[in-house]
Amino acid sequence: MAPALELVVFEPDDIIRAQATAKRFALELGFDLTAIEEIAIVVCELASNLVRHAQGGRLTLSEVSKDQRSGIRIESNDRGPGIAHVESAMADGFSTSGSLGYGLGTVNRLMDEFQITSQPPHGTYILCQKWLHSDSQPETACPLEFGVATRQFPGMEVNGDAFVIKHWGSSVLIGVIDGLGHGEFAHLAAETARQFVETHYDQPLDAPFRGVARVCRSTRGVVMALARFDFGAQVPGLKENTPASDQSETAAGKPGIRLTFGSIGNIEVRVRGNHAPMNFMVRRGVLGGSAPKVVITEHIWDLESLMVLHSDGLRTHWTWEDFPGLTTQSAGALAQQLLSTLAKDEDDATVIVVKGAHA
Repeated sequence: MAPALELVVFEPDDIIRAQATAKRFALELGFDLTAIEEIAIVVCELASNLVRHAQGGRLTLSEVSKDQRSGIRIESNDRGPGIAHVESAMADGFSTSGSLGYGLGTVNRLMDEFQITSQPPHGTYILCQKWLHSDSQPETACPLEFGVATRQFPGMEVNGDAFVIKHWGSSVLIGVIDGLGHGEFAHLAAETARQFVETHYDQPLDAPFRGVARVCRSTRGVVMALARFDFGAQVPGLKENTPASDQSETAAGKPGIRLTFGSIGNIEVRVRGNHAPMNFMVRRGVLGGSAPKVVITEHIWDLESLMVLHSDGLRTHWTWEDFPGLTTQSAGALAQQLLSTLAKDEDDATVIVVKGAHA
């Protein structure tokens, strides 16, 4: 482990020195050039806040390792006046000093984990971490096939829905995101959420929900469902339909596909053909507004299974029997058929289909 570095920040010149030190430290830890620049931006934002709002403080840079991952931890500590409304302070556009107000929102977007504790008037403590991304692993052949179909509200220029399909290593993350309402502001909310998910795709599944809830506070908000498929590795003996936090870590593993799922809002999810029913724990609410903590569940996925994930722009009163030939159609063709058959005339609509690549 690299030794931790403690930086005292009281004046503008200290901000420049802190940035340069952070770049050197991140390079030593193995981050690529893009990540190094992102870390430098975060350190600049935190150091600037120390100078501007707290009359100085300390930054600590250290190496962190957990669950076979490694990365950087950045801590900011001050004895300033504190932040009265912490969550509001992380929304873009929030400022108490006449600045543009993008500081903490930027930190939240660029880091993988972000925590803030503030007790006015006794100061603020911020802890954030960024992990070395696992996309350096060679991408392995995926045994699943994915199809997506989407369209905006008829007559609108932009889509208020968004989707994610990200393949890295032996994992795939998919997601459907629905910005509240439709039109330009729904599109902004959905795209804000999508960008966050796509830059935090390989984190534990609850992390993107926390981050999206923060970055979308300055938007209308979104509802979102994410499903992660991990294949080609040992799958623990999962207790079906049980929150991920309650799963046994000692059960014997076996080759297979692990499905991890979480949802906030009214994204529809259906699974057909799995060996055991999947009771997903969907929580009602809006990310960026009033949303409860997401419940993440883990399941064993059968290659014969078929998943449909869609926004509420598709009618929900349908059955599998309404669509004969499910097993013979490609995932893309089935997604298009569902969209053309079930899409409402008064909303954006998006559907993702998952099935075995040879099913």
